[in-house]
Amino acid sequence: MDRLDADWLRAAETRNLLACLADAGHVAYAVGGCVRNSLLGLPPADVDVATDARPEEVMALAEAAGAKSIPTGIDHGSVTVVWSGTPFDVTTFRRDVRTHGRRAEVRYSDRMEDDAARRDFTMNAIYVDADGTIHDPVGGLPDVRARRLRFVGDPATRIREDYLRILRFFRFHALYADPAGGFDPDALSACVEGVDGIDGLSRERIGAETRKLLSARDPTQTVEAMEKAGILIRFLPGADASGLGRLAHLERLSGTPPGWIRRLAVLGPESPGKTLRLSRKEATEYAGLRAAASSAMEPRELGYRLGALGGRDALLVRAALSGKEPSPGALDAVDRGADRNFPVAAKDLIHRHSGPELGAKLAELEQRWIDSDFQLDRDGLVG
Repeated sequence: MDRLDADWLRAAETRNLLACLADAGHVAYAVGGCVRNSLLGLPPADVDVATDARPEEVMALAEAAGAKSIPTGIDHGSVTVVWSGTPFDVTTFRRDVRTHGRRAEVRYSDRMEDDAARRDFTMNAIYVDADGTIHDPVGGLPDVRARRLRFVGDPATRIREDYLRILRFFRFHALYADPAGGFDPDALSACVEGVDGIDGLSRERIGAETRKLLSARDPTQTVEAMEKAGILIRFLPGADASGLGRLAHLERLSGTPPGWIRRLAVLGPESPGKTLRLSRKEATEYAGLRAAASSAMEPRELGYRLGALGGRDALLVRAALSGKEPSPGALDAVDRGADRNFPVAAKDLIHRHSGPELGAKLAELEQRWIDSDFQLDRDGLVG
């Protein structure tokens, strides 16, 4: 059988937790993102454990072994076990009895196969026991190796269980699938057919998925496919993906890491603060970035007014939207502007100006200083 060798699986905390359950006569497996990522050669996600032990049994066994247990999702069969400072999400095998959109009536099960059948994607339904043996009840291992994203079972059924899975499908495709392989046609068709279900999702859940999607290394192909399929407009009205590929190209050229607000600014949706439930800080950053990108400010002024990171973001957004790459040295000019400090203070002018006139004079001198490429000193400005 196939086996997995991973640091997190060999770690004492993981082995002790799995042994604790096994010694009590239960089966227990690591499952989900930690297994998927390790098979893909990516940094592991948090370690999730699936078991036939009931939540109350898991908590009792953990506490008897000196570990801390927290009933974080006990109504859904999940508890958090903190073993020597390492948290594990431990969930009892379940099987669906009836589903109602996001809600599902479930019963506990003693079978891994039942648990796998209710998961979303095949690559998330691969189980590993304590000695590294891989158990693959739904054929996820070949999909991981081919970097192919497929739903478990019938895609339309999985989507009707929770319409957020439409957005998860595209987010997972951007993160883990081989772009050259395209999209699974049955999955894509089911997403298009179920698109009306997005309207019933909470803005918080949509916002969380959008943040993760736009944080992928290069979500261009995925977002363009969502636009073409009529899905993007359903949760981001007014969004236009035409500049996203240019932005991703500029990010690579400049060595700039992914930034989801920067990418959202290039998409330019209507009222993202409302549709994605942005925090006040996020909404302010988005609005400021859009305004700076559309302004006539030179790179040095972008850096001075927005700081190095904000100035670079504005410059890249402007270039992506205009289709014109930044001029040579523009990013350096942003960094240079971010390091400058205006040499004039209100106390230097208070003997001549007061009130609104003082503020206006300070602004005038500041702009003169910026336009001089920061060359004018205090004496040259105040006179």
